[in-house]
Amino acid sequence: MASRSFQWIAVCLLAVLLASPPPARAQDPTAGFTAVSLSASNFMLQKPYNMPASSRYSFNGTVRQMWIAPSDDPYSPQSDTKPRTEMRMTGYDYSSGVWQFEGLVYVPSGSSGMSIMQVFGGDATATTLMLHVYGGALWYYNQQLIEDGIYDRWLRVNVVHDVGASRLTVFVDGQLKLTFPGRGGDTHFFKFGVYMQRDASARMESRWRNIRILKKNN
Repeated sequence: MASRSFQWIAVCLLAVLLASPPPARAQDPTAGFTAVSLSASNFMLQKPYNMPASSRYSFNGTVRQMWIAPSDDPYSPQSDTKPRTEMRMTGYDYSSGVWQFEGLVYVPSGSSGMSIMQVFGGDATATTLMLHVYGGALWYYNQQLIEDGIYDRWLRVNVVHDVGASRLTVFVDGQLKLTFPGRGGDTHFFKFGVYMQRDASARMESRWRNIRILKKNN
């Protein structure tokens, strides 16, 4: 009787496994793209104007660490924007073609209420994409969840912008997470770091490495 029970359990487990969909396979979002050449001159730091860079930014040759506090000043005395410590990628502003941003990002526990990556440029809004962090989750602006449980682990983030098709795609660790329409705009560029949004924590921080900009092959 016991052997039959074990056989029945084994059959049931096998049926469950066969009925379960296989896990999604990771993709390579960079297939068909070529990385452009980047040097130190392509990384332009924007930080509170009245602070030295070392107060809000560090770079050890591999990891770029950026952080802000809600009370920080904007990046210029004339700006009325919220606090930020961001890297504005220069030299590869674009208005056509298919472009891609890639980077590994780490958000420490407790950092919340911030944008960590942008595709700048839009018609009615300043940006076409912002990736926000709220309570350990990655969001498309504050509108749609992309990935939960992101604290204290490295994530590979790929953002593809097809200007002609007015379409953007977000991948996390090779998994397609979101596709959405663009927001117009004549010129675009990529930014990453920390830019305060709503319900900000006392310290907002992100760390980045392996930054690449890629362009789709013709």
